[in-house]
Amino acid sequence: QVQLQESGPGLVKPSQTLSLTCTVSGGSMTTTYSYWSWIRQSPRKGLEWMGAITSSGLVYFPPSLKSRTSISRDTSKNQFTLQLTSVTPEDTAVYYCARETGLVRSYNSLPKIRGQGTQVTVSS
Repeated sequence: QVQLQESGPGLVKPSQTLSLTCTVSGGSMTTTYSYWSWIRQSPRKGLEWMGAITSSGLVYFPPSLKSRTSISRDTSKNQFTLQLTSVTPEDTAVYYCARETGLVRSYNSLPKIRGQGTQVTVSS
């Protein structure tokens, strides 16, 4: 059973870069047809897909975040990392990593296979 765990700072200052890591256990990130995603949830914006990296290393981002977002992976550690640059208070949210078996670009509910989420607050 795949399990995911987010880690990273809970507080980031405006204009800085947010970096979060997701550690995967119980399965390999390189398993075919695996899509490893980042999603965030806030009262203002609801659920927002931030991007995904596939089992082969391809990355996908929504147009709204593409200029500020990157996702990388370390397959030796079974981890993938989100970086979001130039953060503002509007980036305050609970951030989740998740696993899908296809590319999901929008969410009405939290994905079934996901981490517990980590609160990130952007404030000076």
